[in-house]
Amino acid sequence: MLTIGEFSRLGRISARMLRYYDAIGLLRPEYVAENGYRFYDQRQLADLQRIRRLNDYGFPLSQISELLTLPEAQLAQRIHRRRMDAYGELNRQRALLRQMEADILRMEDKTIMQENYHVILMEDPAQKVFSVRRTIDVGQFHELFQQLRRQMEERGLKLAGPTQSLYHGQEFSYEQMDVEAQAVVAQDGPDIREKPAQLCACVVHQGPYDEIRYAYDALTAWLAQNPDYQVCGPAIERYLKDERSVSSPEELETGVLFPVRKQ
Repeated sequence: MLTIGEFSRLGRISARMLRYYDAIGLLRPEYVAENGYRFYDQRQLADLQRIRRLNDYGFPLSQISELLTLPEAQLAQRIHRRRMDAYGELNRQRALLRQMEADILRMEDKTIMQENYHVILMEDPAQKVFSVRRTIDVGQFHELFQQLRRQMEERGLKLAGPTQSLYHGQEFSYEQMDVEAQAVVAQDGPDIREKPAQLCACVVHQGPYDEIRYAYDALTAWLAQNPDYQVCGPAIERYLKDERSVSSPEELETGVLFPVRKQ
């Protein structure tokens, strides 16, 4: 026979917890002396091991007494059901982890946005522009600007400012983008029109184009903080330093402009 202290040391469980198991009828001592001392049979170590394992599986102590009386085939079925429940819990936890990661990225992006972008209001001047407008997917973007430059050469038009793109679609889509490629020119002539002056909320993005979403995030955050200004035209990306004028993507410089009006 083992004293409660000896059983506690061998089973790596506190004497207080053993007394609790006894109180709820989960693991009673083999013998209790007249003085109240508890003694355990060494074979009860196996019972203790099963209790702890079932508890680790997620079964509450209130159910384990019944589980210990089941034939192994029935116990296996109960463990299988608990296993399926555990998979469900795991999937829910994975979904929560993905949500946490998304929130962390959003918060980190906000920090980047606040540190690197300064939104200003400016009057964008009237400009003479020549343009080509098409519905394209994102992979045809460079092809659109090549078409713009070819048509300018055919007409003898000279670039008098940066090129830019306007996004006319009702909603964002990588597959169906209604894009107008524009070039600022000095000449008059067929297919050349004057883009009117307009008030714009603007920010400059420096670096690779695939990170330009930070600039859009800065502008949309500004709109949320300034509800008296409403967007009144298509977003403009103005290529202040494009890939033809820099040696690395980090040197690219793109202005993002939202035409706005004050309510």
